[in-house]
Amino acid sequence: MSLAKVLCLAVLSATLLIAGCAAPRPSAMPGAPSWHGRLAVRVEPGPAQSQALAYVAGFELFGNLQEGELMLYTPLGTTLAALSWSARAAVLRDAEGSQSFESLEALIKKALGTEVPVEALFAWLAGDTMSAAGWSADLSGYANGSILARRSQPTPAAEIRLLLEK
Repeated sequence: MSLAKVLCLAVLSATLLIAGCAAPRPSAMPGAPSWHGRLAVRVEPGPAQSQALAYVAGFELFGNLQEGELMLYTPLGTTLAALSWSARAAVLRDAEGSQSFESLEALIKKALGTEVPVEALFAWLAGDTMSAAGWSADLSGYANGSILARRSQPTPAAEIRLLLEK
């Protein structure tokens, strides 16, 4: 076997091994409402930042406003961040370590890079067109798993796109 084939097989084997180790884990909250899919966040430039913030991640969300967990993944399936919240704590775990926050809203703001109307977000995930100050939600693609929410006020403008997997 040529050296090129051996190297190719080694890279392929390592990739499969890494992908297998990075598989999403089952929720520690059996029976809780859950959603999974992809999300994209875009925040336009504003006073605190000179460039737009944009990223895409896979996600698994379990729970509700009172208690839950949100896992964010890279396109290759490795964990970017693990968020968990309850009446006692709101915690973000990522490559930088573990951070505690005073509320779910503060935790989500840190993880997504912008303030999000968390109560409305859970309503949108359930197919409810709940209104939120400054935000508009387009649920016209909900039957196909698509949710689009845009913030016009306060600035900077922001957009969250969710593609739910069924």
